[in-house]
Amino acid sequence: MINKKIKVFAPASVSNVACGFDIMGFALEIPGDEIQLKIVGNPGVKIISITGDGGKIPSDYKLNTCGYAVYKMLTELQLEFGVEISINKKMPLGSGLGSSAASAVGGVYALNKLLDEPLDNFELVKYALFGEEIASKAIHADNVAPSLYGGFVIIRGYEPLDVVKIDTPDDLYCTIIYPHVEIKTSKARKILPELVPLKNAVKQWGNVAGLTTGLLTNDYDLISRSLKDEIIEEFRSKLIFGYNELKQSALGNGALGCNISGSGPSIFALCKGKESAKKIKKGFIDTANILNITNSIFISRINKIGPKII
Repeated sequence: MINKKIKVFAPASVSNVACGFDIMGFALEIPGDEIQLKIVGNPGVKIISITGDGGKIPSDYKLNTCGYAVYKMLTELQLEFGVEISINKKMPLGSGLGSSAASAVGGVYALNKLLDEPLDNFELVKYALFGEEIASKAIHADNVAPSLYGGFVIIRGYEPLDVVKIDTPDDLYCTIIYPHVEIKTSKARKILPELVPLKNAVKQWGNVAGLTTGLLTNDYDLISRSLKDEIIEEFRSKLIFGYNELKQSALGNGALGCNISGSGPSIFALCKGKESAKKIKKGFIDTANILNITNSIFISRINKIGPKII
């Protein structure tokens, strides 16, 4: 077992998905993180390298989402060896694409593979959430669960945690624009209302049910009608310069729906087919150029497998 090592890719994810605040998310094929784990004789966790982060991520395992998740897993399983971790961030930090979740997922997925998979995904989510809490100061699984399970997931409840993976159409694509600004999740949560009008809540419940049904039945029209947020968008969109213009560009170029990924600033647009995704990308580029918004753009199908060994 000593000196055994593995390298994995853990995907980024889109959470909330318009109507599913804190309860919905899906995994992307790109971008994501690369995590390498090596078993060593000395107990404990040591992060030996971090690249691609611009020096922003702490190397102290207690403050690192990947390191702390792996530490909790080692400790609770009472494993007597240690782990060295190398992290290659291949996705932007603070983008609303689940960067911290991807690192945590990559760590626990890799360790589980080295141990010949004694734990299932549901058990691994628990450890990944320990890491996610380091970054976001809160327990929410709508990035961790899709990154780990792959595909589209619903977090039915948290007490106890209940994760449900659902099927999605094979031709469902996502185009994402990431404006190069950072929005802290904590700030994006503070501006949200504590109370919601009942009429808004009823509309939101309908959209959640409609989106779930549309995904399961390949009903793109129902998906489109349901990709609407009656509660969160009006508050968080104010933090993203050019949001309304970018959204209208996506919808005008064939998007089924367009909304904020996580707490932002990334904006996602779901569509049918790669050609439509490319058209939305061009619209994003043109609109961002007009507004002088520096950005990165990704096109991805729904990643249905989650992490993988590379």
